[in-house]
Amino acid sequence: MSEEHWDIVIRADDRKSKADWKGLKKSKDLIFLWVRRNFVSRYKQTVLGPAWAIIQPFFTTIVFSLVFGKIAGLGAEGVPDFIFYLSGTIIWTLFANCLTQNSSTFVANAGIMGKVYFPRLVMPIATGLSQFITFGIQFAFMIIFIVFFVVSGSNVHPNIFILFLPLLLVQTAVLGTGLGIIISSLTTKYRDLTMAVGFFVSMRQYASPIAYDMFSRRSLAEKHLVYYFYMLNPITPVINMFRYAFIGTGEIDWLFYGVSLITTAAVAVIGIRMFSRVERTFMDTV
Repeated sequence: MSEEHWDIVIRADDRKSKADWKGLKKSKDLIFLWVRRNFVSRYKQTVLGPAWAIIQPFFTTIVFSLVFGKIAGLGAEGVPDFIFYLSGTIIWTLFANCLTQNSSTFVANAGIMGKVYFPRLVMPIATGLSQFITFGIQFAFMIIFIVFFVVSGSNVHPNIFILFLPLLLVQTAVLGTGLGIIISSLTTKYRDLTMAVGFFVSMRQYASPIAYDMFSRRSLAEKHLVYYFYMLNPITPVINMFRYAFIGTGEIDWLFYGVSLITTAAVAVIGIRMFSRVERTFMDTV
């Protein structure tokens, strides 16, 4: 009897937690379709459609400008409050969306994952990529206001560090996606985490310099203990560099940015390993 040859062989290997990189490489079209599906479904049957990508950060910026900028006086000194809070809000939104949208990957897609095989990492990757479309809309909105403030003579100074934008965006998406798939892997057994994600993201927002300028506060500017506490949050150096690049406020602490990069890489590796391990048995627990 002649030996049979198969194009694709699916095996379970309980000893290792390896991602299906070869299958993922062949799934570029599937990733594209999933990105399109995520973006379209998000605004389907809405009256304003993608305009919500602008409306949400716009009103968040207005509230932050009034409450934290005017009333509490926590905005950046010499920089218009609106552009300061808008710049922080859109980079934070990219991170938060990658985290929250991926935190329910297994539970939300259990139906399709139980019917057909495909590299499971397609889902978190596509979810992360789809957030770049929303960010692109918000970023264009921010650029309009930056041009306005520069032309009007405000203390807004874009600089050469704009060239770091691709790195900052990739790092933000990887960090958010990594944390999201770690949570998603844990929620297959511990559903309480699903309830805690929103609270976690809200608390982390206030542990990040979104609603305040950490460099205008003397206790932080002098690099006391509180400064190090905030800078160990891996998203903080990213936000600081993003603001410094586009509006020229604050400073870049290269030491903590390096720590942030290392932390992001560690989160991504841990997330992928956990995700790959859980995907083999998740149908037994979801």
